[in-house]
Amino acid sequence: MSQYGIRPSAQRVAIARYVLATDQHPTAEQVWSRVRATFPTVSRATVYNTLQLFKQHGLLLEHELGGGSAVFDPNVEPHHHFVDDETGEIRDIPWSAIAVGDVQLPDVQVREYSVVVRGRRADAP
Repeated sequence: MSQYGIRPSAQRVAIARYVLATDQHPTAEQVWSRVRATFPTVSRATVYNTLQLFKQHGLLLEHELGGGSAVFDPNVEPHHHFVDDETGEIRDIPWSAIAVGDVQLPDVQVREYSVVVRGRRADAP
């Protein structure tokens, strides 16, 4: 964390150990619940503030993928997402798997884009 200009604390390290290593896309509440299991004194505010700090320093992305809550993503490379309609599971899709042409909209400067694909996994019952 120090290499990113973030002063490490026991709470920040506990949060980083989970959220920067997961392949899931947890909400802040899920991060708090998970970290609290091993670090019971961590507060909700500390988790929320730390997630925002990690986001500001480029360690996490924050996405609103339609579930009503923002999710945090440690994969900061360009990629898209698949959201399972039944389970709500979010999986990464490689950037190269979806071809999008030049995005041109009148009176809009596009800064970035990502595609969210929704459906069911083929092996779902």
